[in-house]
Amino acid sequence: MNIDQTTLQDLAIFHADEDQSVLNKLDFTQTIGGRHYLVHLLSHPHQQLPLILETQQTLQLVGNKLDQWPSQISNGTIMVLEKFYESQIDRIPFQPTPVGALAYKLFHGPDYSLVRYTVGHATEFLKGMQQLLHLFSSAGAPPLLQKKLDRIANLLQKDTARQMLQAPSKEQISPATSLNWGYFLHNRYKAAIFELIDIFSQLDAYYSLAKAVQVYQLRFPEFTTSPTPIMNAEGLWHILLKQPVTYELSLHLESNFIFLTGANMAGKSTFIRAVGIASYLAHLGMAVPARRLQLTVFDGILSNIQVSDNIIKGESYFFNEVQRIKNTLTRINDGGKWLVLIDELFKGTNVQDAMRCSSTVIKGLLKISNSLFVLSTHLYEIAEELKPHANIAFRFFETHVHDDQLFFSYQLKEGISNDRLGYLILKREGVVEMIDRL
Repeated sequence: MNIDQTTLQDLAIFHADEDQSVLNKLDFTQTIGGRHYLVHLLSHPHQQLPLILETQQTLQLVGNKLDQWPSQISNGTIMVLEKFYESQIDRIPFQPTPVGALAYKLFHGPDYSLVRYTVGHATEFLKGMQQLLHLFSSAGAPPLLQKKLDRIANLLQKDTARQMLQAPSKEQISPATSLNWGYFLHNRYKAAIFELIDIFSQLDAYYSLAKAVQVYQLRFPEFTTSPTPIMNAEGLWHILLKQPVTYELSLHLESNFIFLTGANMAGKSTFIRAVGIASYLAHLGMAVPARRLQLTVFDGILSNIQVSDNIIKGESYFFNEVQRIKNTLTRINDGGKWLVLIDELFKGTNVQDAMRCSSTVIKGLLKISNSLFVLSTHLYEIAEELKPHANIAFRFFETHVHDDQLFFSYQLKEGISNDRLGYLILKREGVVEMIDRL
């Protein structure tokens, strides 16, 4: 699925402040490598439905085994193995006798300690990989997971690896056996160890997503093969909010454009981001923050939420808004199914100019029937001239005022809001009083 860096930033999939990112919310990885692969997964949404469904099946299968996940593999275990291969170690004897092992221990004490310590951790690591193999081998794993399982099985077939798997405990491994296995790890099994670490990192990323499904009670979406774009949501919520409200949403061929109004802080931006995040997660094969979500596979998601000026290039805020809309029109005019999210169109110019520009752009977007649009604006006045278009749905977030206090329900309602509460907010925050005292 096509998505650009601007949209990823708008939806906070990744964020400079990690606490505000979807990545951080879904991160239950146990290793650094797992987190790196989680970033990779979140960066590559699928375009093909079979890949989406295969990922869903993988996460569902992993989710059913979370309580049996091998606890002996940790980030510390991985670090020990990596340090072993980075260290300069005196030549480890091949198949030493007990006497030879004692001599190596006496004359190469630090190296012997590192070898023995690493062998213990490597043994636990291999046992953990074998546990994962047994955990999923009889579960009818989808091809995405089965390929990794087959490779694990192949890499554990080496004779010495099988001996390590049968070791009763790392404390009972003799000095001679430690050196023998250390020689094997260092000279004959390095590539296999790093490949197994890489496979575990991938499985760790899937574990993380499956854990997030359980912790946040996410639901897997249903994809339809409709030739026209569809998105129906019940109980949709923003995954980054601690106390989110839920939304209902229906976008389809006959009503593919939501014209969203409401006062500042009423919830328009939150709603738009909730729609975008849920759609994006669905295309990763991930479960979504909704009681139910039905949608088609989109060719891409484009957003226009956090436009900024560019002082170095001498580009104004309004100019960059225009360029973003121009880029959006160019991309969605390809006949594909796109989800387009626009928050507060043309904030960078005066009201009259913004109304004319917004009306022109919206009327153009309404001609594109093979994409879905959610657009918010303060310019409720242009709604009247848009009403003749049958495919536009008017929605708003209501605000109540009592004794100069604002109350937001954050509930999406049918209709148009003409609330303009900027001065009231200015007054409520004491700014008007401060100015009066100047």
